[in-house]
Amino acid sequence: MFGALRGYAEEPSADWKPSVLSKGELALVSRVADIMIPRTDTPGALDVGVPAFIDTMLEDVYSKEAQEFYRSGLRDFDAAARKAHGNSFLKLDARQQKALVQKFQDAAIADERAASAEQQKKLVQEVRGAAMLAQRTKPTVWAHPRPFILTTKELTLLGFFTSRLGATQVLQYVAIPGAYHGCLPVNQAGNGKRWATN
Repeated sequence: MFGALRGYAEEPSADWKPSVLSKGELALVSRVADIMIPRTDTPGALDVGVPAFIDTMLEDVYSKEAQEFYRSGLRDFDAAARKAHGNSFLKLDARQQKALVQKFQDAAIADERAASAEQQKKLVQEVRGAAMLAQRTKPTVWAHPRPFILTTKELTLLGFFTSRLGATQVLQYVAIPGAYHGCLPVNQAGNGKRWATN
C-alpha cells in the first residue's frame, strides 16, 4: 500500500529517472499505457504520469523476480513486434501498435481464463478427495505473476484512476458527500459518471 501511495500517479519532476525500467523500456511502457488510456476530451495515461507510477510500483511493491518477469515479458512483446512487422514496437505505426496490444491482451486473458478453469477443476477434485483438509488449508501460490500486458493494464488503470485528474475529471469525487438522493437514474446522479469514492 505504501508503494501505491508513494507512487500516486502525477506528472513526474523533470529530473525524475526510472529505477527499474531502462529508458527504452519506459518508452515502450509509456506507449502501451497511452494506447490503453489515450487523451480524448479527458486526460490520458501520459497526462497523469502513469509510466512513472508503473516504474515506482515495480520498485516498491514487486519482488526482484516479479520485476524480471515483467521486463522479460516486455522484451518478448517487443520481439513479437519485430517478428510480425520487422521492426521494434516503438517504430511501428499506430494501427500496428494498437493491433499488437489487442492481440497480446486477448491471448493473455484467454490464458488466464484457461488457467482459472484448470485451477477450479483441481479444486473440485480436491474437495471430493480424502485429503481435502490438508490441501485446502494451504494458500494458493501462483507460479508467476501476470503477463506483461495484463500487469501493464492493471497498473495503468490503478495509476490513472488514483491520480487527481483521473479521480476528478473522469470519475466523480466528493470527499464528504452532501445530501442523500436515493433511487435516481445514473444520468441524473452525477452526470452519468461513476464515483471515485463509495
